[in-house]
Amino acid sequence: MNPHSAISEQAAARRLVQRVGLGPRPGELAAAGFEDTLAALIGTGNQPDPGAAATPAPTFAPEARVRKSAGQAPRRAQRQELAGQAHQLGVWWLDRMAAVEAPFPERMTWFWHGHFATSVRKVKFAQLMYQQNDTLRRLGRGDFRTLAQAMIVDPAMLVWLDGGGNRVGRPNENLAREFMELFTLGVGDYSENDVRQAARALTGWRVNHTSDTATFAEAAHDPGPETVLGTSASYDAAGLVDLLLRQPAAPRYLAGRIWARFVSDTPPDPATLDRLVGAYGAHHDITALLAEAVRSPAFRDPASALVREPVLWLVGALRALRLPASALPEPALTQALTGLGQVPFTPPSVGGWPAGVPWLTTAAALTRFRCAQVLAGAGDITPVSATAPSGRIDATAALLGLAGFTDRTVAALRPLVNQPAALVGVALSSPEYTVSA
Repeated sequence: MNPHSAISEQAAARRLVQRVGLGPRPGELAAAGFEDTLAALIGTGNQPDPGAAATPAPTFAPEARVRKSAGQAPRRAQRQELAGQAHQLGVWWLDRMAAVEAPFPERMTWFWHGHFATSVRKVKFAQLMYQQNDTLRRLGRGDFRTLAQAMIVDPAMLVWLDGGGNRVGRPNENLAREFMELFTLGVGDYSENDVRQAARALTGWRVNHTSDTATFAEAAHDPGPETVLGTSASYDAAGLVDLLLRQPAAPRYLAGRIWARFVSDTPPDPATLDRLVGAYGAHHDITALLAEAVRSPAFRDPASALVREPVLWLVGALRALRLPASALPEPALTQALTGLGQVPFTPPSVGGWPAGVPWLTTAAALTRFRCAQVLAGAGDITPVSATAPSGRIDATAALLGLAGFTDRTVAALRPLVNQPAALVGVALSSPEYTVSA
C-alpha cells in the first residue's frame, strides 16, 4: 500500500470502533488517536459493565428430552418451548451487545461464535447454548489453548458434532475432523488417518441433560496409543488440543481467520503473517494477535473495506439509536434477521457464516431497508430531529458514527431532511453504513 493513500488517523480510529468494538453510541467517538482508541477498546472488559448488568441472561431449567414413546403432543409442546427459549436467548444477546459500555468482549464473543459455529437447531437446548456463549465470553480474549481445550468438551459442541456418543471401538470422526479443519489447522494440514486416530482420543465424553454438563466415562475411552500428525501417545481431549496447537499451521490459520474478519478480505503477505504469529506467541495470546493485526498498514488501506455482517450492522444501529432489540415489535425483528440470513445461535453449518459480498444481495438490501425504517421509527433520533433541516444530513452521519456521505447518498437523503425518521432509516441502509470503509 502507498503510505500516502492511507486513511487518516481519525478514520482509522473510527474503523477500530466499528470493527473491534460494536459501533459507537452517541458521543463515544472522541478525538482520541488510533493507539488511545485501541487501548481503550482492548483494555476494558475485566471490570463490571453496567450495560451487561442491566441485561441479565435468561435462565432455563435443565430439561430432559421427551421420549418418542410419550406421543406427538408432548413432543410438539417441547419443540415449541425450546424454540421459544432459543428466540429469547438470541434477543437477550442482541440486547446485551447493544447495552454494554465495553464492547470488545461481546465483539470477540461474536467472532468466536462464528469460528466455533454451533447451532441451537441441532443442540435444541438453549441452556447449553448459553453456557457455550459464556465460555466464549470468558475465555475469548486470552490464551487460545485454554479456549480450545474448553470447546473440545463443551456440551453444546459435543451435541452439535456428535461427540457425546463416542466410545472405544466405535469412534465418531465428526468432532475430530472439524476441530482440525475448521477450528485449529485448516484444510490440507492433516490426513484421513489423523482424523481416525484423533477420534479415538475423543472417546468417552457424554452430555448429561439433567445437569447440563459434559462428563467423562473412563470405560468408554480408548486408552490408545494413537498416532496423530506423526506423533504417538495415549491422547485425551486436552492432549489432542495441545498437539494440534503445536503445529506450525495452527497460529497461521488462526491469524488468517482474525485478519479476514477484522482487517481485510485480502490475505496478509508473508512478512505480516510472521508478525501476527510472533504476537500470538508461546502464550497463544488472542488479544495480542488482534492488536498486531489492526496495527498493520493494511488496516489503514482505503481498499480494506469490510461488509458488515447483518448482526453487527443491526447491533451498531441499536447502539446508535439507544434501542434494545427487545423493544422492536415482532415479527419485525425475526423477519429482519431471517431475511438478512444471520440469526444468533443458528449458523448455517459448522463452517459458520460467510463474509463480505454474500451479504450484499438485492433481497438483503430490501430487508435491510425495511428493518432500518423500523429502527429509526422506534429509536432515539433526537440529535437529528432537534437539528435544523439544513444540518440534518451531517447530524445523521454524526449519530451513526460516520465521517459523512458521498455526493450520491447526499442526493438521496436531501429530499428527506424534513422527515427525520425516514432520513435516518435511509442512512442506515446506505453503502456508507453497510460497509465499514
